[in-house]
Amino acid sequence: MASIFTQIINGDLPGHFVWRDDVAVAIMTIAPIKPGHCLVIPVEEINHWDDVPADVSAHLMDVASKVAKAQKQVYSPKRVGVMVAGIEVPHTHYHLVPINEIADLDFALQKQAESEDLAAEAAKLRQALVELGYRQDAD
Repeated sequence: MASIFTQIINGDLPGHFVWRDDVAVAIMTIAPIKPGHCLVIPVEEINHWDDVPADVSAHLMDVASKVAKAQKQVYSPKRVGVMVAGIEVPHTHYHLVPINEIADLDFALQKQAESEDLAAEAAKLRQALVELGYRQDAD
């Protein structure tokens, strides 16, 4: 069965896209640690991050860098934390979290978000990507 991320990418489940191209997507997580918490995911379903081909891995980090710049513009954090956990969904994904201290990276801080709130955050990030001059492929 396809992962929940593949189902979102294919449009079988709803998702709030920040970035979309042929290789990667960035979506809002439904249980953010902080506002603006996004996931960068390869379109191809690859279970372990260390099995991602080098060219795809480089592309994921390029997308993550662009989204992080948008997060900095929108949320003004001290940093944007990047985590690869991979326990909850067997499809590689990078968590990008605007943070002000290391304690902000605690998954115990996750809270279910309302769809309208996620849509609003995604719109802010897409707008920031446009303002930064990055290609905008997201819906």
